[in-house]
Amino acid sequence: MNELINVLERQPVLLDGAWGSQLMAHGLPVGDCPEAWNITNPAKVQHVAASYVGAGCRIILTNTFGSNRILLTRYGLQEDVVEINRRGAAISCKVATGHALVFGSVGPTGKVLAAGEIEEAELLDVFTEQTQALALGGVDGIVVETMSDLDEARIAVRAAKLTGLPVVGCMTFGFGKNGDRTMNGVTPETAATGLAEAGADAVGSNCGCGPAAMVAICERMKAAVSLAIWMKPNAGVPQQRGDRSLFIYDATPESFASEAAALARVGADYLGGCCGTSPAFISSLHDELVRSR
Repeated sequence: MNELINVLERQPVLLDGAWGSQLMAHGLPVGDCPEAWNITNPAKVQHVAASYVGAGCRIILTNTFGSNRILLTRYGLQEDVVEINRRGAAISCKVATGHALVFGSVGPTGKVLAAGEIEEAELLDVFTEQTQALALGGVDGIVVETMSDLDEARIAVRAAKLTGLPVVGCMTFGFGKNGDRTMNGVTPETAATGLAEAGADAVGSNCGCGPAAMVAICERMKAAVSLAIWMKPNAGVPQQRGDRSLFIYDATPESFASEAAALARVGADYLGGCCGTSPAFISSLHDELVRSR
């Protein structure tokens, strides 16, 4: 991972923002499978990827967050795991060539190990299938993200390491009395050391909270391990409004960028956005980071 940092000019390295909401803005119906668009609507997926490259990102992700066999079964697409991941990787790689690197996005399965809903061996097989397909599509690395269960995250990291590519492990905080726990009660220190022991080349956090709340998490993870730190906060705290109960984020691109820049000051090596962010947010963050250098 350090070699990639050296290649990518100055730190922090700018990451992309949200994907799901951007696909919805381009017509993805609520409840449909976003990852299926890698096959059925690749031009619109490519547009999202290109928008983030245009915003100044040095690493963009892939439209593959939920494209593991377990989640794709909900849509009857479990036999298309390899093709959906391979195409998702290829789409991002096509627009990133010469401008940015591509990390394959790997999210949780929704199964709970502790409840006996799935065995470790099956989970390893599920993540191995997905990450090998992403590698086949040409990604430069893998990011295991939005994880609450450290055991599941560690298994996903182990599977991703089998590709031989750099691997980032990210947990989602924002729970507990002080907002510094995952949904499963994992602390930043435990998460960082656990992911490092599993073989992650960088560790961090995405989703769960806004940039201001993520500063302490960043500091604690950086103090716990000697690895690079990857941070992708939400655009503040979401509010539910209207009959559809949609989540609305009050942050503007400028306010997000101003708050997120604090993460760079406390040691984030990779910095982008998650829920509620868009290419406009990332472009503002790019400008803010340039000004602060």
